[in-house]
Amino acid sequence: MSRIEVIGDATLYLGDCRDVLPTLGKVDAVITSPPYDNLRDYGKTFEGLDCLPIIEMLAALLTEGGVLMWNVADATVNGSETGTSFRHALHAMSCGLNLHDTMIYTKQKVSFPESNRYFSGFEYMFIFSRGRPKTFNPIKDRRNKWSGTVMHGTDRQKDGSTAQIHGKGKVIEPNGMRFNYWPMSNNQPDTGHPAPMPFQMAYDHTNSWNNAGELILDPFLGSGTTGIAAASLGRSFIGIEREPAYFDIACRRIEEAYRQPRMFAPEP
Repeated sequence: MSRIEVIGDATLYLGDCRDVLPTLGKVDAVITSPPYDNLRDYGKTFEGLDCLPIIEMLAALLTEGGVLMWNVADATVNGSETGTSFRHALHAMSCGLNLHDTMIYTKQKVSFPESNRYFSGFEYMFIFSRGRPKTFNPIKDRRNKWSGTVMHGTDRQKDGSTAQIHGKGKVIEPNGMRFNYWPMSNNQPDTGHPAPMPFQMAYDHTNSWNNAGELILDPFLGSGTTGIAAASLGRSFIGIEREPAYFDIACRRIEEAYRQPRMFAPEP
């Protein structure tokens, strides 16, 4: 660690997360997007990163019921995918975490169209948990087509028989809980970082898996998006970034978030 900045309820470390993580205490949630498969140039000193040991460190830091949101995708090599995302998921499970939900970030445009396969327009948002998640605040902004009508129908059982659905007779509300695939814009503002996390991703996952006053960690701070979401939602935050230029950007943006929190509030 060569520098530590404290901004509001955020503590930011300039250093390699492999050095900083062993010095930290427990955290309630980790929300991050690692530099997977060397898809971007992350500065002069970046020479690639093996994420598996870091997943193991993060698993050890989670409190019981804590959640790790791990946004990852695969590079294309010789026309096919690497499978890195699946290796990360299986390794997290070998570290004692549950694969609680395999969520999908669907993009509004594709980045790397291929001539011999369908265009790739999504990334994974794996939700790992230590035991049963202690917090789940579902976002209910999905418009229900059958709003105002009464629930009815049957579910197929394991033996092939059918049974009445749970909630039969209940009036369907105007808005329902989201599905686990989230359409989000990947047209991000120019922050000076080559791969900024969508703010909506950081904000909505923070809101879903964490409560006000709890502690969130992002070991790959980048331009500070998760820290801004934490500041906007009243969470304590720890961020780690090894590149000084990106660290300075993150510090500036998080400081702005504390000065003008509504600047970063998502549209309803």
